Amino acid sequence: MNKKSLLNTHEVAQLLGINDKMVYALISDKGLPATKITGKWLFQRHLVEQWLENKMINYPSSWQSEPGNNLLVILGSNDILLNKIIDLYNKSNFLHPAVFGNLGSLGGLNALKQNLCHIACSHLIEDNEKEYNFEYAIKTLGIEPAVVNFCTREQGLIIAKGNPKHISSLKDLTNKDIRIINRPSGTGTRLLFDKQLQKAGIDAGLLNGYKNEITRHIDVGIEILSGRADAGIGLKAVAELLNLEFIPFGWERFDFIILKERFFNRAVQRFLSLLHESSFRKMAGSFKGYRIDMCGKAVFPDNS
Repeated sequence: MNKKSLLNTHEVAQLLGINDKMVYALISDKGLPATKITGKWLFQRHLVEQWLENKMINYPSSWQSEPGNNLLVILGSNDILLNKIIDLYNKSNFLHPAVFGNLGSLGGLNALKQNLCHIACSHLIEDNEKEYNFEYAIKTLGIEPAVVNFCTREQGLIIAKGNPKHISSLKDLTNKDIRIINRPSGTGTRLLFDKQLQKAGIDAGLLNGYKNEITRHIDVGIEILSGRADAGIGLKAVAELLNLEFIPFGWERFDFIILKERFFNRAVQRFLSLLHESSFRKMAGSFKGYRIDMCGKAVFPDNS
């Protein structure tokens, strides 16, 4: 049943749980929106409800306004396959599209904490090198969020076609005639690279280009393709896309981090449901360097 859009004084009193005389006081003293026609006060319901919301002072501690305005906001680590699924989502949700901001994994978690997004994208490897994201998410958010896997993807060194500098391992990057391109601090890929250097006993300060940072995976490949860099850590999918060489480090989990109170948001659920659609699965299967066997499944910390 549709609600009446135009209310009289008695109906407003019932809506607010007060007597009729108090309504008149709210008009004169508190700015309750009203109009007088033929000697009687009339009220537009949506203006009364908006006035009531504006007067609210004691919000629940977890309450904040929704991020975005008719948008599904996704912030954090960038990914080629993520760009594709956002495009796929927007084709059928053009009135309520998804937008992405490339802030890196830690940036996404901090944005989620500040209520700037619905979904954060993260692939932060933990100290045990087996688990991802939970430790960082709980530390940043102060609570355990919902975690849904998007993909597992292969990371490694991207190098020029034909390997003209004869790079076979991280040790070769210490040669002064080899220029690398790096990812910014706060990204999961930078964290992985630094861990790999530490395990190999390599001083990052010895690497030519270590401080040269670039924000997107695809741009790492472009720098190497153009000859401005000889190597950089990145995705196998980028190497395949640009016909470059690749030295693998291993596979990593790339997850969606969502506050539990927003998990059942309609736009969030529409987006997550797309992970199970054949259109997305077929598209994902065309990219090398990805696995989607866990895609769309909730992930939980391994406390064993």
